[in-house]
Formats: sequence, structure tokens, C-alpha cells
Amino acid sequence: MSNLLHQKCQALGAGNAMSEAVIHDHLAQVSGWHLNQGAIEKRFGFKNYYETIAFVNALAWICNTEDHHPDLSVSYDRCVVRFNTHSVGGVSINDFICAAKADALIAFVA
Repeated sequence: MSNLLHQKCQALGAGNAMSEAVIHDHLAQVSGWHLNQGAIEKRFGFKNYYETIAFVNALAWICNTEDHHPDLSVSYDRCVVRFNTHSVGGVSINDFICAAKADALIAFVA
């Protein structure tokens, strides 16, 4: 599998959802992510609200440039990030690309 961090999201249509087996193969490339109710998700922890919001803002900017937007649950010292691809009705490669980019942000925010 190629390096997810250096890939760009592409427009996808029906029929491009990953099977559960392929999802689990890709989960090996993104530490701490797991499959939950048709999406991949991860909880990111921070020292304080400022770090949490810095991460959220940076992630929002990156995901917007990819035109692939997560569901976020934001609290004082944590953020749960969920990716799925509505156009395919499940999880796609775009979700893993953005998950890898979210993981890369931690070095700059925390």
C-alpha cells in the first residue's frame, strides 16, 4: 500500500466503499483508528482547550483542501474524529488519507 499521507482525496461514487477486510488492512497504516458503525474514528487527547481548538482548526483547513470533511466531537481536552464517505455509503480510501493527515498534525499541535 502506498503512503497515505502523500495522497490526495479524489471524487468517488457508489461502488467505491471498502469491504470490511480491506478496511482492516488499511487500519494497520493509521495508528489508533478503529472501525465504528460504518466510519473510522479516533480520539485525540490534548492538555487544554487551546490545543484542542488549534488541532480542530488545522484539521478543518486540511480537510477542506481535500474536500473531505469529518464529523467532530469537541470537548475541553479531546476531539473525536470520524471519517466516512457519504457518496460511497461507507468507508473509502479518502477516509484513510485524511486520517493519516490528522495523525501528522499531532506533531505540530501537541
